[in-house]
This record gives sequence, C-alpha cells and structure tokens, in this order.
Amino acid sequence: MKQFLPTMIAAIFLAAGAARAQESWVQIEAQPTLARAEERAQAWASALPEVNGFRLTSGWYAVTLGPYPAELARDRLFALRGEGLIPPDSFLSDGGNYTGRFWPSGAAPAAAAAPRPADARAPAEARPLPDETLAEARRSEAELSVEERKALQVALQWFGLYDSGIDGAFGRGTRASMAEWQGAGGFERTGVLTTAQRAMLTEAYRRDLDALGLGRVTEARAGIELEMPIRLVEFDSYAPPFVRYREKDGSGVQALLISQEGDQAALDGLYDAMQGLEIVPVEGFRERQADSFVLTGQNAAIRSYTYARLEGGMVKGFTLVYPPEAEPQMSRALAIMRDTLASTGPALDPTLGGAAAAESRDLLSGLEIRRPERTRSGVYVDAAGAVLTVAEAVAGCARITLDDLYAARLVAEDAATGLALLRPEAALAPAAVARLAPADPRIGSRAAVAGFPFGGALPAATVTFGTIEDVAGLAGEAGLFRLQAETEPGESGGPVFDQAGQVAGVLLPAAGPGDRQLPPGVRFAAKAGAASAFLAAQGVGGGPSVAGAAMAPEDITRAAMGMTVLVSCWN
Repeated sequence: MKQFLPTMIAAIFLAAGAARAQESWVQIEAQPTLARAEERAQAWASALPEVNGFRLTSGWYAVTLGPYPAELARDRLFALRGEGLIPPDSFLSDGGNYTGRFWPSGAAPAAAAAPRPADARAPAEARPLPDETLAEARRSEAELSVEERKALQVALQWFGLYDSGIDGAFGRGTRASMAEWQGAGGFERTGVLTTAQRAMLTEAYRRDLDALGLGRVTEARAGIELEMPIRLVEFDSYAPPFVRYREKDGSGVQALLISQEGDQAALDGLYDAMQGLEIVPVEGFRERQADSFVLTGQNAAIRSYTYARLEGGMVKGFTLVYPPEAEPQMSRALAIMRDTLASTGPALDPTLGGAAAAESRDLLSGLEIRRPERTRSGVYVDAAGAVLTVAEAVAGCARITLDDLYAARLVAEDAATGLALLRPEAALAPAAVARLAPADPRIGSRAAVAGFPFGGALPAATVTFGTIEDVAGLAGEAGLFRLQAETEPGESGGPVFDQAGQVAGVLLPAAGPGDRQLPPGVRFAAKAGAASAFLAAQGVGGGPSVAGAAMAPEDITRAAMGMTVLVSCWN
C-alpha cells in the first residue's frame, strides 16, 4: 500500500468564494523527510525563482512556487505545466495546510514556526493542555484499553506512519511511528504519546474521516459491498456493468462499482475498454495480473483509480474519480475501498438500466469514450510492423496508436517528401507488407487509394479507385504524382496502388486553408522511389519490387486491407 500513503493531510478541496485566500501557491512535490525536501527545494531553486518549502500538517514537506495573487495563480500553473517546467500533477494550494517554512535556507525553522499537527484543525476549546512528563505519559498510556491502543495505531496508519498489524501492542514499529509523528510536529521524539498528543492525533484522524464521509455501501443488485466516501458521492444510475455514482454537493468526486459475469476474457476486455474512457486519462500506472488489474490515470483536471478482480465467474471492482488536489485523502480512501471490497451476490443484470445503458460510438455504458485528436492512414513496410505515413498525421501528438490498439513512436520524418516512419512499441506481425513499385505509374492508368476515411468507425480500410493524371507535381516536382480520386482527410498517409497491386506512392494531405484551391478530387502522392529512399536511410526495406501483371480490383482491395493501418493521434 506504499503508493497509497498520503503526501499531506489537508482540506479535500481548495477554498472558494469569500473564504478563498488572497494568495495561492503552486505545489510541485512533497517529500516525507526534511533532508530530502531541502535537497529537492535546492534543486528546484537552481532552475526556477520563487521556490519555497513548507511543513505540511501530515508531517510531510511541500516544495512550492509562489506566492501568486489568487487571480493569477492558475495562469502561472498552466503556463509552467505547458512548458514542461514542473511536474504534470502540480496543483494550486491556498496554503491552508502549510504549518511552517523550511526553505529558503535561513528561514525560521518549521518546528518553531509551525503549530503542532492538530492545533490548526481543532476548535479553540479543544486545544491540548500542557504536556506531561515522559513518566506521566507512560502511566497514562498504561491505562488505555486495547481498543484505545488499536485506535491510535489506526490513526498512525492513516497518516502513513505505520504499516504493521492493528493489534494494540505497542512494539518497536508502533513506537517508531509515534516518534516520527512527534518529530513532524516539533515534539520531542520519545515514542510515547502524552495524553494531549493522543488527543491531537485522534482528533486529526476523526476530522479526516468526517471530511471523506467514509461509509459502508451494500449494493445488492451488483453483489458488492465496500466502504467508500459516501459524503462526496450519491447514486446516479445503473448502466451495466457499472453502478454509477455522481458527485455530491460539488465535491468533484465520482465513483463506479463494476459488476459483471465473465471469465479471463471478460476481465481482459474490461481492462482494454476502461482505458478508452475519458475518466481514465492516458498518463498513469497500468498493472494486469492473472485475476485482477489496476488502472490509474491523471491529467490537469482529474485523477482516477480502477481496480477489478475475477472471482467465482464474476468480475467485481470499482473506479474512483477525483480532483488532483484531493489526492492525499483519496489515496487512503482507495486503500480502504480495495481492502473492504467484497463480492456478496450475483453480478449486475446486463439488462438493468434501460435507456441509460444504451451504447453508441461515443459512449460505453453511458460514459464518454476518449477520441483521438485526428486519425490518418499508414502502410506496413516491414515484417516487424514499421509503418510509413505522412508527417502531418503525427505532428504534435502526445501519443500515437496503430489500429487504436498498439502504441507507436515516431522514428523519423522527411521534410522534403512530408513522410514519417513509425515503429510499434512492441513488434507486430502484419498480415501483409507493402511492395514498392519499381517505376512511376503510367498516366491514365488506374490507381487505388486505401485508407480510413471514417477513422475507426469501420473495422478495415476502404479502397477508392481513381486515375493517374500526371507523374509530377503542378510545378514539375519529380517526387510527386497527381491523381484524380474522391478521398477524405483520414485517407492521407495511406498507400496508393498501381494496377499491378504495388504501392506506387503515399497519399499526401490535401492543400490546407490559405493555399490555392484545386478542383475537387485532385490529390497528390509521394512517389514510391522517394519513399524507398527515405526508408532505406532508416534501414527499412529491401528496395522496390519487380513489376507484375495487372490485378483484379477485388485482389487489390484484399491486399490493401492487410497492409493498411489506422494511425491515431492522441493529446
């Protein structure tokens, strides 16, 4: 559970309206020890101005930038993230959980400047009385019941300081975690909490629980029981395989309970389907095991965590979606949700929900499916799955996929021809590989363009037939040929076949806005010779093939479908 330990204990959401602070900070990271935080603050200060370091109420240490006027802070955050100067999960903070400054060097020590851990969280009448001596603390501790001792261990565990069993026995691990809590608050590290310190710890824990509103949910129709933050969400609808919970009172938190019948194939299918949803951002941790999987996602707007497992012929699990600033509290809530998840009955009836569960290309069980920024076409050029396409297809893409399934990377671009070479992250075995034509096509001969004019709406490439109009560009460019064919933008990057079924060229993008307007159907392609030279420079391909006899249109179509690939650009 180490990845779930909080990095700070703070208000779940930034204050708003009249209560909003006049200054805001950009928090860029948090560290568990002062030494590590000072080291990181120094590293950041060498690259950016306005670096500050603060102790957090959890005992961790935040490295921040600022302060900035509240009305300008968000612009500063987005500008720095957009330039890649700070981590993508940096967020705004009003400083409400900053209890003392440790950076710049020479600032007042955090322990001296900070109120003790729970002071800022408790009402005035609950302020602790003067501390006991060590002997008095030992005597008062000895009077605690087993349940009271266990409660202290639970609170220490909540704040990420204790990870052993909850048994009420104060052994070496419990004493070490108590000492760590004391040190974080500026107390003497005795490893024995005084009466006041115990009250502060348990009060801080209680307040965190109250903020989350954790409670037991028993969903009989889905056969699921677990603890979840019920104060922040409320039931929305059944949309098999999901029970949907929407945000409550503007919390920004959503939840799904996952329940369906199935086997390993169903679990694998859910794993793939979930990654296509908008609520599971592309950036994040992925782990698939034989009987379970974990998906996390993060972007500037949301964080999400999905866990599902296979047991008894059913897949049960959950997804929690929340704002980035709620990460500390939600991370612990997620650990509790996972620990308490239990299958208590049959899977959700797949017919439940009626119209709410209706499917479309843009929805999965009523949830929005992530769509690529643009789609183009490409052609396989070697047996390991290298793809030749146009540079326009992948310009400015954070992520590239082939057939919406396989991640790929840009290997090379050629400014002269407008072509680009992609390689899949893992080797593929395409059904067919392009045979590059040894010579220019004949003027007036038949040509066929293969591609994906409708993105991923169809399962295979379509083929459009046309005619070769010239073997040069309008200004005499030797590396181009002109054809007449009715095509769509999505077909750019796809192969253009000659009548022998060889790839004569690669379809280039149509003229963009502001360029000379050409008659409908006029398109240009980079010649196979230019493509072959580009590929050879990258160590791909064995040169052009030998010309063959003319092929029937249906044979060209069959060959085209095996070697033409959908290229998607994601941002």
